[in-house]
Amino acid sequence: MATIDDAVRTDAARPRSRFRGGLVTIATVAALLAAMGLTVLGLGAADNAVASYDASSWLWSAARSELARVNGVTARVDTRVEVPAARRHPMQVTQTDRLLILRDLNTGQVSSLDLATLQITATTRTTPGLGVNVALHEDAAFVVDAVQGVVRQLDPRSLAPVGEPVRYPPGITGGSFDGEGRLWIAVPSEGTVSAITAATLPSVPASAAPAGAGLSPKQVETYDVAEASHELVVSTLDDGVAVLDRTVGTLVRVQRGEVHKTPLSMTAPGALPTRTSGPVVPVTVADERKVHAVGAGGEVRAFTVPGTGDRLSPAVAWANRFYCADEATGTVYSFDANGQLVDTIRGKATGPLELEVRENHLFINAPDTSTARVVDDKHQVREVDKYANDVLGGDPPPAPPPPPPPKKPKVGKPSAPRSVTAAAGNAQARVSWRPAAANGAQIIRYVVEGAGQRHEVGANQRAVEIKGLTNGETYRFSVHAVNAKGAGPARTSNPVTPTAAVPDPPASVTAQERPDGTVLVRWPAANGQGNTIAKYVVTASSAGANAPAGESRKTELVVPAGELEYGTQYAFTVVSVNDKGAGSAASPVSNTVVPYAAPGQPVGLRATTVANQPGTVAVQWSPAEANGRPVTKYLVDVGGRSSEVTDTRTTVSGLGNGQNVTVKVKAVNEAGPGPEATATARTVAEPRVTVTGSSATATAATVTFTVDAGGGQASCSLSTAGEPAKTGPCSSITMSGLTPGTRYTFTVTASNAAGKGTASRAQTTDALYGIATCRNGSSGAEASYCSREIPGERNGNEIFEVTRQDNDRQAGWVANGTRLKAFCKKQGEEVYAYIYNNHKRSTWWVQVEYSGKNYIPWAWLNLEGGDNINVLPTC
Repeated sequence: MATIDDAVRTDAARPRSRFRGGLVTIATVAALLAAMGLTVLGLGAADNAVASYDASSWLWSAARSELARVNGVTARVDTRVEVPAARRHPMQVTQTDRLLILRDLNTGQVSSLDLATLQITATTRTTPGLGVNVALHEDAAFVVDAVQGVVRQLDPRSLAPVGEPVRYPPGITGGSFDGEGRLWIAVPSEGTVSAITAATLPSVPASAAPAGAGLSPKQVETYDVAEASHELVVSTLDDGVAVLDRTVGTLVRVQRGEVHKTPLSMTAPGALPTRTSGPVVPVTVADERKVHAVGAGGEVRAFTVPGTGDRLSPAVAWANRFYCADEATGTVYSFDANGQLVDTIRGKATGPLELEVRENHLFINAPDTSTARVVDDKHQVREVDKYANDVLGGDPPPAPPPPPPPKKPKVGKPSAPRSVTAAAGNAQARVSWRPAAANGAQIIRYVVEGAGQRHEVGANQRAVEIKGLTNGETYRFSVHAVNAKGAGPARTSNPVTPTAAVPDPPASVTAQERPDGTVLVRWPAANGQGNTIAKYVVTASSAGANAPAGESRKTELVVPAGELEYGTQYAFTVVSVNDKGAGSAASPVSNTVVPYAAPGQPVGLRATTVANQPGTVAVQWSPAEANGRPVTKYLVDVGGRSSEVTDTRTTVSGLGNGQNVTVKVKAVNEAGPGPEATATARTVAEPRVTVTGSSATATAATVTFTVDAGGGQASCSLSTAGEPAKTGPCSSITMSGLTPGTRYTFTVTASNAAGKGTASRAQTTDALYGIATCRNGSSGAEASYCSREIPGERNGNEIFEVTRQDNDRQAGWVANGTRLKAFCKKQGEEVYAYIYNNHKRSTWWVQVEYSGKNYIPWAWLNLEGGDNINVLPTC
């Protein structure tokens, strides 16, 4: 596997590629992308080179696999750029106003992007995973391999190596520039910190400086800051560096050749931001939810961050305030110089938050969501839509709901360390052990005692050399762990007797990661120098950590799956131990490997009915844990229908209506498929209608009903023979214009994507009656007009077989006040009722029940309920 010793320019012979409309993958491990000082669109390369400051920064969006350039002044996105073949890849990013360097953690590829042209100028390979860091300052670029302890300068224009690398013991930390252009590196195994200055770049970008040409980076300063094997973290300053000794809780400030130590009152390990602007260094203790602000003179002001839990990011100093992010709630808290809470910036989702000061603004980015925030030097906060539609693209997919918070564990003192072993050397002994159980509070340090000595080492430094021993004398050593609750019980090693008769170490070591999660470490047999080699002790080194990996009587060791963190770089050394218990020096360090295994189970699998499509379900989940290699695809099985997708959502159709289906999803990476997540769903079924009642008036009927929409979206209608269908809500529909006193059969129909459902109901409309009205006048013939029946003369209330006053078709006569059942209306001869019915005049005739069905002029018939002729249907 490639390391930075192998770093060469891999695309020098190819023309430069260009992103199109595009996207660039950067992950949560990197800070916000630094601001660009140029306008990409509408300017030529020469113009872009001049536009070197516009208070902008490139921010990463993981779900879209893209960069958005955010203007700090306007808090708006003006450019979005896609990075191909990097979706959901974690990435380290660093930039100046002119150049951007990306490192893809999944592939290890380092790319140099010219921001004036948006062109990739070069690429090179490093070992994938955590453990390699990229640093950039003006025209100086470095790749820091913390596992191997190698710091190499690259020409940022071509990524060609510049001179010889600076070499340290394995397991270094740091690797960022201060404001004066010095790269600071901490060496926990020695307890030192040192500064590196960059070599002058060659005049031709594509040429690497040859060895011995004098063009190499130089280690110019080295300072003792802690005891050997203490755990160290680094934050570079405007001039110098701050080093936190996490083992004893001391902040060490190195500036202008002087070293100043400030002890802190901490019961758990602290953290520092990668870069600190200004004189005050914030030390964040996540387990305590406290920030210790350490001034240039050693003064300390501690304050508490609101909330619960330990998911605090290192606080960042900005414009006389401190900003601390709580990733569990998506909230950023702002404190003044006295530690008083002055602002609470609430996010829209939980997850990683990246804070970086650049171009006189603080940029707060949530890489897993569509939003970011910009804070100016007056502490005005503005929200940024990274998916701004007027720039490119549409709305993002909805974020899955966050998982429920884990139950808070019970907190106690740590357990005793496991497998405490000692191996004798020449006037020295090597003590190593397996980690103790933390019991709810992070382990701060381990304490090794024996031979009248006491050594405190970092929580990740689980091997220590005890020197100054007497050969021939037998020693035992005890080890105990310390956390916020105090010291746990000790465990004692085997007895060892130092001797000058020590074996040789193995001449070389090789390591190979395997798809089952194990790592195979091999070495040639060592020379016992007259004694038999009884066993070999293997130590694993990662960035800032050294710990025993196991022992073997053979010349190989298989480190079990899960012993090492997937996705993290490791290298190994081997010590030979003879049958007298004497151990050799450590072997040369092995190649770097990144353990991996099949991915984890997809998280939060949800399967839902697609309401507007037949036989279809929608499936969505959160990404599976990659376990050291990128997830390349997901295998989805829905009711026996299989498919492969690269996204975390899909829609499956063709399943049939109203079916209950089982959904299975597996993630796949280089190691193969991982465990499946399962869920169930039901496709849309045909709706079912249940009539719950009906009612009627003389000319209208109402049917009430319920509808089981089958998981779909139903629409409803009411129909009956001879009438147009009526649509309405799926609960009650009224149909008007019906004939009074008539029996109807009504059918309710509900429709959705899967089909239709019906139900019927019989209902008779109410009969409509009218009062035959003819009231006599007060005198003369008018006084008896309505009460006499004389053939051939009109006398009111006459009923005809037709709609005219035809004596030959007269059906009869009724007295005033007779109640007649009405059926319908029909146009006919005009009739005037004169004084006998309030001068009523009309051409309408009403069909009534009289000797069958015959007609009476509406002028003589007053309909009940308001005498509205329009309620009657037309005959």
